[in-house]
Amino acid sequence: MKAMTLKSFGGPEAFELQDMPKPVAQAGQVLVRVHATSINPLDYQVRRGDYRDLVPLPAITGHDVSGVVEAVGPGVTTFSPGDEVWYTPQIFDGPGSYAEYHVANESIIARKPSSLSHLEAASLSLVGGTVWEALVGRAALRVGESILIHGGAGGVGHVAIQVAKAIGAKVFTTVREDNFEFARSVGADVVIDYRKEDYVDVVMRETGGRGVDVVFDTIGGDALSRSSHALAQLGRVVSIVDIAQPQNLIEAWGKNASFHFVFTRQNRGKLDELSALVERGQLRPHVGAVYSLADLPLAHALLETPNNGVRGKIAIAIEPSAHSENAAS
Repeated sequence: MKAMTLKSFGGPEAFELQDMPKPVAQAGQVLVRVHATSINPLDYQVRRGDYRDLVPLPAITGHDVSGVVEAVGPGVTTFSPGDEVWYTPQIFDGPGSYAEYHVANESIIARKPSSLSHLEAASLSLVGGTVWEALVGRAALRVGESILIHGGAGGVGHVAIQVAKAIGAKVFTTVREDNFEFARSVGADVVIDYRKEDYVDVVMRETGGRGVDVVFDTIGGDALSRSSHALAQLGRVVSIVDIAQPQNLIEAWGKNASFHFVFTRQNRGKLDELSALVERGQLRPHVGAVYSLADLPLAHALLETPNNGVRGKIAIAIEPSAHSENAAS
């Protein structure tokens, strides 16, 4: 099989397309022919060596799979060859999805939503699971509450907006002005150009000085300390970003705020919940760009480029037919 292998830590040029042995499904495992995957910040963090102690080289990385079951190992009862499936491979535990085939434990695999193309499904598995764990599992966002989502036009942010609206929350989001229409199209109620307005001022004005119940940080920087000023009493803050600089949380302390830091865990249950939203028409990932497996380094370079103009996710078509499938969806 063809696989994009990480031979050393570094820039996008560290990848090398190679012929590798096709994996074999063992007991309790499923062999999947990968039709599509996608690019996440986690992927370039792994590539550049942020987790070098957890990723032995050479490595096949990648954290999204949408494809078709090729074979099943002994004891597998949920899936059969020909089933369309999607999942996030176990992070830091074996080869990833930048390859034509992938093997995974039956317990983390789910049936792909029929209304999504493989490129769309591969653009939702990791970010969708992350959003579900952050907003539902940790923040416990409820109907009638309000939430500030940082980076609402990004891969995680645009999914978070849709999940928050499906829950029944009022959504504030920070985006550039040229992304206002996109953010509104996925459900944002109040869009804030973070370059021209102070999002704290906007939130406090729009909420009558109360603040929002939940803040979802996808951007880092000083978002934890600054967002605390936009938080209501007993508010919750959820972050999926490494804390790279000191944060002053005195404002959050005065509001009895709770903080949650999320590194998503893999399981079928979250994917099934997301599938239900997809099938009800409440959630659809946006694929902003598509590359082939051979052009994976270009996709990595694009995602790392600030203000790259890509809305939603950058997807990778492993199976050539995925290109036309997405165009038709």
